Amino acid sequence: MGNYTKRVNIGGVAIGGGERVRIQSMCTEKTENVEKVCAQIASLEEAGCEIVRVSVLDENDAFAIRKIKSAIHLPLVADIHFSARLAALAIENGCDKVRVNPGNIGGEEQIKYVADCIKSHKIAVRVGSNTGSIQKEFLQKYGRDERALVESALANVRVFEKFGVDDIVISVKASDVPLTVKAYRLLKEKTSYPLHIGVTEAGVGQFAVVKSAAALGSLLLDGIGDTIRVSLTDDPVEEVRAAKQLLRAVGLDKNFVNVISCPTCGRCLWNSMELARKVQKYVENSVKPAKIAVMGCVVNGPGEAKDCDLGIAGAEDYCVIFKRGEVFKKVQAQDAEGEFFKEIDSLLNES
Repeated sequence: MGNYTKRVNIGGVAIGGGERVRIQSMCTEKTENVEKVCAQIASLEEAGCEIVRVSVLDENDAFAIRKIKSAIHLPLVADIHFSARLAALAIENGCDKVRVNPGNIGGEEQIKYVADCIKSHKIAVRVGSNTGSIQKEFLQKYGRDERALVESALANVRVFEKFGVDDIVISVKASDVPLTVKAYRLLKEKTSYPLHIGVTEAGVGQFAVVKSAAALGSLLLDGIGDTIRVSLTDDPVEEVRAAKQLLRAVGLDKNFVNVISCPTCGRCLWNSMELARKVQKYVENSVKPAKIAVMGCVVNGPGEAKDCDLGIAGAEDYCVIFKRGEVFKKVQAQDAEGEFFKEIDSLLNES
């Protein structure tokens, strides 16, 4: 979003051109295992994934794409390494986009072969450069830095353009956060094609999520990025959840209940942490734009959460429930949770 990029259609889902940032993930099952892949895609769709990718390692995977497409609702991207022939076979079997790495798909003759197939089936291509697939000439010229990533990707974009393909998405991923950010900022200066952003090989657990949030949050706040994947060594459903939370955190998705809560301190004389966790779980599936506060003390709570639709703050023996910073109900401590959830229900059911 942000600065204008070309609008590209991926199986009925548009990216770029002012569209909202789309969430992607990738199946971990081998693609020829159609039933398992389709089950995984169903879970990803339920979690909020909008575009899904599968690996094509061999002919069995390529042929499986036709069966998978007939059983799913999401646009399907075929991920190809080393083989123009498998790329063409995946396209012929119905994928909505093909992803190729510039450093390993081959020279102009192989790219022309893929480009001709892309044009005849009217699909898109992602040219994906990463630190493991930079072409030798750019490595030798620049070393493993943002210029090498960007120039390697753009060199192959120009070859696709030469052969008449312009429904192109570009990525320049690294596992290093500063390098990822520098590469995408440089790429944004040089192209108007939509950008697929992500930190590749981010790793495991909380640190991987933090790495992705640091890089992708920086880019999104600068208006860079049209589609996003949070790459985690985990169930891909967790990638989708992390991506949704990231888009919400940077203000690009407002269709959710934003629960704010203070970290508490010595002034907090009731268990606001436990209530905050309960409220977060209670509203996590709501798509109503709303803001709810669970604050530790009545001294600062209502004022600090003045912009919230609804909030609660506590003392030792009582709690106050407030709306837009104005207290409208004082309740005994033992009744506070039940009364607050009644008000939450009322808020969520407002038309």
